[in-house]
Amino acid sequence: MLKLKALQKNKTLRYGIPMLLLIVGGSFGLREFTAIRYEAQKHRRKLDPSLEAKVNVERQSIILEEEYEKMKQLNLAEWKNIRGPRPWEDSREYQEQQRNRQKEKH
Repeated sequence: MLKLKALQKNKTLRYGIPMLLLIVGGSFGLREFTAIRYEAQKHRRKLDPSLEAKVNVERQSIILEEEYEKMKQLNLAEWKNIRGPRPWEDSREYQEQQRNRQKEKH
């Protein structure tokens, strides 16, 4: 009985060992949770096969050449840069102004 009371008063046994168990157990628990997190991220990152073909580095040069051919077919001589409405401007009103300007020029 005397030894049991002495062990209960010992601060190392009373506070140290539970703290040590908490730290060690917490590190194992965190390791498991982070493993689950990274596995879930791997599954989310998997691309659709059609997108993966577009992102494929070997096909990338072919895709760029296709886009270049499309751009060569466009008539850029008659291209005009038209400013869109600002966030504080009414888009319908601005579109009407643009149409009126286009009519005046033609």
